[in-house]
Amino acid sequence: MARSDNVHLLIIDPQNDFCDIAGAALPVTGASADLQRIAELIDRHGERLAGITVTLDSHHSYDIAHGSYWRNAEGGQPAHTPISRADVEAGRWQPVDPAKRAHTLDYLADVGLYIWPEHCLIGSWGHNIYAPLHQALQRWERQHHRTITPLFKGLNPDTEHFSAFEADRPDAADPDTQFEPRRVAHLIEADRVLVAGEALSHCVASSVRSLMHHLGADFTRKLVLLDDAASPVPGFEALGEGFVAEFRQQGGRLARCANAFG
Repeated sequence: MARSDNVHLLIIDPQNDFCDIAGAALPVTGASADLQRIAELIDRHGERLAGITVTLDSHHSYDIAHGSYWRNAEGGQPAHTPISRADVEAGRWQPVDPAKRAHTLDYLADVGLYIWPEHCLIGSWGHNIYAPLHQALQRWERQHHRTITPLFKGLNPDTEHFSAFEADRPDAADPDTQFEPRRVAHLIEADRVLVAGEALSHCVASSVRSLMHHLGADFTRKLVLLDDAASPVPGFEALGEGFVAEFRQQGGRLARCANAFG
């Protein structure tokens, strides 16, 4: 069936490090099955997709949300640890680079910080797209003579970047950390945007919230969350549920992969 409207598929961070497979740094329960369903949707309905955007979490080992950025008095690194401004002021945790102390105090006045295991390191296996989905994306490119649009996020080591479209704390000197409508023009022009990926509680939620905040109610009504193709980080299920409730309240719609096209 030929395309009858401009439907775009937005896939958030479909990377090995978020899949529930051996070797993943931050496995999300259900992620592999989520991404398999997205692959099947692309194979089944690829001719009805005007475009596909894939965001890629992309980090250095040295990153404000990784242990290597921080030290305690004994020289230890944090892992799965929240760090607050009070922790830095009290000396419980300090940036390993003393020149970053003022930045971290300023940063932590505005946003909370959680230290994750190193993940999605640039060029690593964990940074790669989950293989079954990657293969489906390559088939789509070959069959439909179009290319996917990749969006890299997280390259600035001094700010978190949960949203694909802006950092948690944008850096005025770094345009890649700021919301830029031209980067999402293809989404703005779409009639519908199907959203899927990992993780529902964090990067999917933050990315969609950025779009809703900057692009408004008319755009929000174009968004369709594929709720069987996005799972929360274990232990953060309530965050995912809260986001879905907010999304629906603001006019976003839910669908399953099997009925995304009716």
